[in-house]
Amino acid sequence: MFNNFTDRILSTFADLTGKGVLSEADVDKALREIRVAMLEADVPLSISKDFVNNIKKQAVGEKLLKSIKPGDLVVKIVRDNLVKLLGQDLPEEHFELNIKKNPACILMVGLQGSGKTTTAAKIANLLKGKKKKVLLSSLDIYRPAAIEQLEQLAQNIDVESMNNSSKSSIEVLINNTLSHAKNDCHDVIIFDTAGRTSIDENMMQEIKTIEHQINPTEILLVADSMIGQDSVNIAKAFLQYVNITGVILSRLDGDAKGGAALSMTVSTGKPLKFLGVGEKIQDIEKFSAQRVADRILDMGDIIGIVEKAEQDFDEKEAEELSKKMSQGSFDLEDFSKQLHQMKKMGGIKGILSLMPGVRKAKKALENSQLEDKTFIRMGAIISSMTKKERNTPKIINGSRKRRIANGAGVDIQDVNRLLKQFRNMQTMMKKISKHGMGGIEKMFSKNIPTKNIGNMLENLKR
Repeated sequence: MFNNFTDRILSTFADLTGKGVLSEADVDKALREIRVAMLEADVPLSISKDFVNNIKKQAVGEKLLKSIKPGDLVVKIVRDNLVKLLGQDLPEEHFELNIKKNPACILMVGLQGSGKTTTAAKIANLLKGKKKKVLLSSLDIYRPAAIEQLEQLAQNIDVESMNNSSKSSIEVLINNTLSHAKNDCHDVIIFDTAGRTSIDENMMQEIKTIEHQINPTEILLVADSMIGQDSVNIAKAFLQYVNITGVILSRLDGDAKGGAALSMTVSTGKPLKFLGVGEKIQDIEKFSAQRVADRILDMGDIIGIVEKAEQDFDEKEAEELSKKMSQGSFDLEDFSKQLHQMKKMGGIKGILSLMPGVRKAKKALENSQLEDKTFIRMGAIISSMTKKERNTPKIINGSRKRRIANGAGVDIQDVNRLLKQFRNMQTMMKKISKHGMGGIEKMFSKNIPTKNIGNMLENLKR
């Protein structure tokens, strides 16, 4: 997400923060670089100009010249303006899903191929995680395969889906869905509509009719971030027919330049509500202007790490782990479970992408099989231990290490390295137990030296 844009911005910041005193010429040069970076990210010229001009008004002046760290002040000003650009000072409730009505109806709209049907299932899965009873219903009578796709996705996430027929009229399907939801006490209905190949007048009128019939609390447009500024134009076109309440950008895990995310809200006046960041059903993130701005500027997203952990952790296992942490009895069995959870959270790459100041370290992992090899090797080493060794790692002496190494097909140094990493994790767990998550968040809020992380990754390669 925003890879090239982030690289350009960070390069500009490196030049600024390295200077003790900044002249107006230094600021002008940096702002030119930022404007070029925005244009390359497919942000419209008018928005790029306004963004840079706002920064210049705040950055050039006596306050900057007298600042002890003028470069850091410019970074803060850029960050504040990024947050404003992404969120446009809209009230916080505008970014939340409105599901107060019972049942609340969510209408999904978008062009064909934007990932609309999959996104409907992703939102259903999110709401299910919040203990909401969700019903999925496809109104795409033009493509029987679309109805089947939604039913299959619903089955995968254990959410109910209407067994709709493409031979029925849309009006009948809506009435059947509303009646079933009322009788079966569903909290939320998510209606998936037919994907439009283009902004076709007849099809748009159809959506307008559907809107009037179901009176949705949310109309969510799913737009493909890969098509750049065209996704903003599509949103504007839909707004001429229906009252879109929010936008979901899909495929932000690909080679999207990021311009659509940067300019969607300012261009349409409608909030971004979710970001699609992968193909898996859990690969969707609630949009936050502050958190996206921090990620763009390599300041990390600690809340994102916590949310991923909450989403992927088994509640019972988490309680047991918490108990062990407080008792100081965290062992290699628990370490093995932690490795498995890390893999579910996206592995080293996924976690690094949310940590502050580790852009270089994350790039070292790209286009390599390091991560897979690391998890496989660690898993093999732990599996080669006896239950007693996993529960009491202190008993693992030289002869035991040789046996474990032979069983896992690795060197003794690999066993030593894993045991060292385990001891480091034990130390961290004690800190969490003593100070709580606040202490860990404070620890991560400072930039982590990428050189140290780079060295760690090099060690894992061996």
